[in-house]
Amino acid sequence: QVQLVESGGGLVQAGGSLRLSCAASGSIFSINTMAWYRQAPGKQRELVALITSGGRTTYGDSVKGRFTISRAKNTVLLQMNSLKPEDTAVYYCNVNAYTMAGLDDAWGQGTQVTVSS
Repeated sequence: QVQLVESGGGLVQAGGSLRLSCAASGSIFSINTMAWYRQAPGKQRELVALITSGGRTTYGDSVKGRFTISRAKNTVLLQMNSLKPEDTAVYYCNVNAYTMAGLDDAWGQGTQVTVSS
């Protein structure tokens, strides 16, 4: 099983920056993908950014050019710049990995990001 610990959310003014961190632990053999999703009130959860084991990245259209996903071993970071009020949401870390028990798709508890106008 993969355990995830997220940190870095908070309140920031529009135009500001935040960095989210998610550390994965457990009996991990290999990580396939690490990603960040977000869910705003009344909306569906959406992909923000994803990074593969080979370092390939994918971004949601609304964050391209402003957010950067990176990975260091079993930690995934999301650098968020030029934040907008519409970026306000709960951000969730997601890790897809092979463990001793097989393939695991783990989710973090979520961290609130609030951008004031």
